[in-house]
Amino acid sequence: MQAVLTQEKSIYLQIAEMIENDILREVLLEEEQAPSTNELARVYAINPATAAKGVNLLVDEGILYKKRGIGMFVMAGAKEKIRRKRRESFYQDYVARLLEEARSLGISREELIQMIAGQDKEG
Repeated sequence: MQAVLTQEKSIYLQIAEMIENDILREVLLEEEQAPSTNELARVYAINPATAAKGVNLLVDEGILYKKRGIGMFVMAGAKEKIRRKRRESFYQDYVARLLEEARSLGISREELIQMIAGQDKEG
């Protein structure tokens, strides 16, 4: 939990993303306690309500769950759920756009595969 917050996207989304990154990198393990909203607020010098919004987003997505009186914990299967979500996002944000642009430029599938593999250095 050492990332720096930026102004590129909402702080609560960045908090949620940092927790997800910690789960993917196995800094936070499934069924392990996640940082509290107060801890997140202190570390990142943000309002606890903002930290809570990021944590609650992950609760809504089934990544974290609350143990009453104890805190938030990483849900079993959270790592795979995050991977699936991010793979879908990667496809939509990058691959689908790449394929659309390649079609509009008349780039064949074979040419595109060569470009991605770094075999075609010509422009």
